[in-house]
Amino acid sequence: MKYSQKALNISASPTLAIDSLAKKLKEAGENVIGFGAGEPDFDTPDNIKYAAVSAIVKGYTKYTPVAGINCLKEAIAKYYKENYAVDYSPDEVVVSNGAKHSLMNVFFALLNDGDEVLLPSPYWVTYPELIKLAGGKVVVVPTTKEKNYKITVSDIERYATSKTKALVLNSPSNPTGMVYTYDELKQIVEFCIEREIFVISDEIYDKLIYDGKKHISAASISEKAKEFVIVVNGVSKSYAMTGWRIGYTLSNKELAKIMSNLQSHTTSNPNSIAQYAAYEALVGPQDSVKKMICEFEKRRDLIYSLVNDTKFLSALKPEGAFYIWVDISDTIGKSFEGKLIDSANTFAKLLLEVEKVAVVPSEGFGMENHIRLSYATSEKNIREGVERIKRFVEKLT
Repeated sequence: MKYSQKALNISASPTLAIDSLAKKLKEAGENVIGFGAGEPDFDTPDNIKYAAVSAIVKGYTKYTPVAGINCLKEAIAKYYKENYAVDYSPDEVVVSNGAKHSLMNVFFALLNDGDEVLLPSPYWVTYPELIKLAGGKVVVVPTTKEKNYKITVSDIERYATSKTKALVLNSPSNPTGMVYTYDELKQIVEFCIEREIFVISDEIYDKLIYDGKKHISAASISEKAKEFVIVVNGVSKSYAMTGWRIGYTLSNKELAKIMSNLQSHTTSNPNSIAQYAAYEALVGPQDSVKKMICEFEKRRDLIYSLVNDTKFLSALKPEGAFYIWVDISDTIGKSFEGKLIDSANTFAKLLLEVEKVAVVPSEGFGMENHIRLSYATSEKNIREGVERIKRFVEKLT
């Protein structure tokens, strides 16, 4: 074998692939409406940008401690203390090059070859690829629309074995927008602690929650939870800082040290300037976050109404993040001008070809017969894009 088998087994991100194809069509002059974006369409707030400029002017352009500058780690610990009543010390925080990098650190620090990781589907497309790269085995735990695409303890019991090392939870969820309640999390976390199963809690959308609901951190369930819960978060979504690449983990001290050692030999420290910008994001004014949440909630209401008013389509109302998970089961088996729609992939491909609307098919998320639409786009695009989808499905026979 000429190349690494692990690397060859990794597939490209379907979300980035659909976004790339849509951009190519736009560059060719096509009027494409893209629902594939996994990032806010807002600019990074000015106070954060100015903090980065100030860091450059002050010469903060050298290596920093591997796990991040101390003021940022203190700000992260304070954020979790004030918002979720969980006590972390700065040496239990590891700052990395985006939350995706943080997840990679977690899987590589936790998994030995053959360790099993429970992964509820639908899941974010990168989880299984990172698990495989780290030598772990993905065990998919299916969910249903009837159960709001969430798992319960009985689901974990059904799929857990003596080889189960960890469970991945993502709340608010990408792609469904569903949010776990305190009671739901408590049952899951307590069961995992009893079985000594680590809970990898991806909380990257923690601020983006609607209808007055509140995010519950899995680490806040009990003092014992801190030993088994690894929190993954970052500044990319809540502060429109996707390109700045700052993510972080909060975990027990021993695991934090392992992840810091691992990072020291892979990437070294995260970008020094971006760290100072992230510090300002956490400790500075939060007005921009509130405005963004308000706008996303309006868009959520709009796209939910339009989708559910479209023939053959249905969706649950998202409670957080900026995605809606659309059930297209009623289109499967139908045809468009003689072309059979046999999967979400086919549906998405035809939709892009015919109506120039880019959506992300569900196969990459571990579930059939759904598409993910991101409403991190303008109200005008939402109205026009769903109108084109409606036009497309009305031609199905």
